[in-house]
Amino acid sequence: MNIGSYTFQEFKDMAKAFHGYPAPGLLVGGYMVELAKSRLPEGTLFEALVESPKCLPDAVQLLTLCSMGNGWIKLLNLGRYAVTLFDKYTGEGWRVWIDPAKLADWPEIAGWYLKRTPKAQQDTDKLFAEIEEAGDAILGAAPVRVNERFLGKGSMGAIGVCPACGEAYPTSDGPLCRGCQGEDPVTKRMDQGAGASKNLDDAGDQWTPPVAVPVTEAIGRTALHDMTRVVPGVSKGVEVAAGQTITAGDVCRLQQMGRNRVYVTGDPERDAALASADQVHENEAALAMARALAGENVAYDEGPHEGKVTMRAVMDGVLVFDRDRLEAFNCVPDVMCASRQNGLLIEGGKPFGGLRAIPLFLRKEYLDRALAVIGDEPVFSIKPLKPRRAGILVTGTEVFQGLIEDRFAPILTGKLKALGSSVAGVRIAPDDRQAIAQAARELLEDEGANLILTTAGLSVDPDDVTRKGMEDAGLTDTLFGAPMLPGTMLMLGKLHGVPVVGVPACALFYKTTSLDVILPQVLADVPITRKDLARLASGGFCLTCKSCTFPKCPFGK
Repeated sequence: MNIGSYTFQEFKDMAKAFHGYPAPGLLVGGYMVELAKSRLPEGTLFEALVESPKCLPDAVQLLTLCSMGNGWIKLLNLGRYAVTLFDKYTGEGWRVWIDPAKLADWPEIAGWYLKRTPKAQQDTDKLFAEIEEAGDAILGAAPVRVNERFLGKGSMGAIGVCPACGEAYPTSDGPLCRGCQGEDPVTKRMDQGAGASKNLDDAGDQWTPPVAVPVTEAIGRTALHDMTRVVPGVSKGVEVAAGQTITAGDVCRLQQMGRNRVYVTGDPERDAALASADQVHENEAALAMARALAGENVAYDEGPHEGKVTMRAVMDGVLVFDRDRLEAFNCVPDVMCASRQNGLLIEGGKPFGGLRAIPLFLRKEYLDRALAVIGDEPVFSIKPLKPRRAGILVTGTEVFQGLIEDRFAPILTGKLKALGSSVAGVRIAPDDRQAIAQAARELLEDEGANLILTTAGLSVDPDDVTRKGMEDAGLTDTLFGAPMLPGTMLMLGKLHGVPVVGVPACALFYKTTSLDVILPQVLADVPITRKDLARLASGGFCLTCKSCTFPKCPFGK
């Protein structure tokens, strides 16, 4: 049976020339493509969706204008030997596959396709003969509509230059190209031309190592790095510091620490070679990275120890950092930086993170790569809390009518005062959109509130109209719902430029909810996006301990 306008032998020769071997999957694929083409209306401008990377894409490229290069082949590896040709504008098309139910009369094809016959035992001539005789009789076909996400030509988006390797890449992949983020499939040698020196994972011994001598021979030499003494459960600290001249008294302590050989300076030739090598001492490298990472209201140790620097908050505030750049930084070999959680309230003077160069001498290429990832803007900052005059809007007809006592206002007042803010005024409104909108306006205009906390009325109950009432008052930039328990029914927005926080009703019962995680960020004017809220899902499940220790617990982290 012919394959389109080609005889079986002609297509077999084409397959051999293109593929290197007339693979059975490619020959069957020819019949699949032609069957799908025959079902499309004449003149249809079509594309292909291929569900296996094996052989089938080559059949499409041999028999159509679609290719991997022009983007008209969409490869979605579902492990199924199937192809769909579809109208590139409407998505209407035909899907064709090898139907196992139709293989009963074709034992050679069944043995090959269903892996029943080991490859070494397959009779290739019989297999090719059955494929030619069967043609499209072994295929299934059905009309389909391709999902919209596969229509149109995908764009790579903006293109930038990777600061690590210097090559162009889609900036949507992050601050570094995916190769420099650890997905590089090759290890480049330093002598392989432009850009090769950027990847030093297997550069070899291209430099002169520091001098390592037996500790008994180190007397009078200068220690090249800090050496730490650890007494389990008692202490951990530097016993011999970098730059210290090693004495006879130090030798005994170093031996007790298990130090039989130490790195020292003192050999003029090797010291000169080391100084000229493309290496940076751990302390010098750590300090350079700290200067680049630390931003507003962040202090760091000017005297690193063991290549480590600790960062501290200068004042009380919310820790804010660029997650993507921090992750990219930690993709660079031989450097690290760890911190507390983004959005966490940090006390002034308290440490929140640390960084270090991992080896004693860091390759300068790695330091340059780390600094390039950081860029011109610091990664970490502490945003101070801004005292607010908050307006509290309590909603609920039962509270408005005095049927129950309001307990929300006292709870929120306590939380605000603990964060340095005050209450400008309290309004109680029934479950009425107009009344809620009016009360919100009064808090802004009459009380001068520059923050509004609304309570209750945010669930799915038909009487809960707080959100609609706030929208009637002019609420914009609304984010409703947070992936946290307790506290899912959280609302954020702006009312004439004033931040609004809709407090979930569960805050009446639980000491800690999503409000306690979000409120400090609101007071620090930290922008909050839907993506920021989505990230709270990890760590957003409270264990509701009998004795709450928040924030010294995993909730919101």
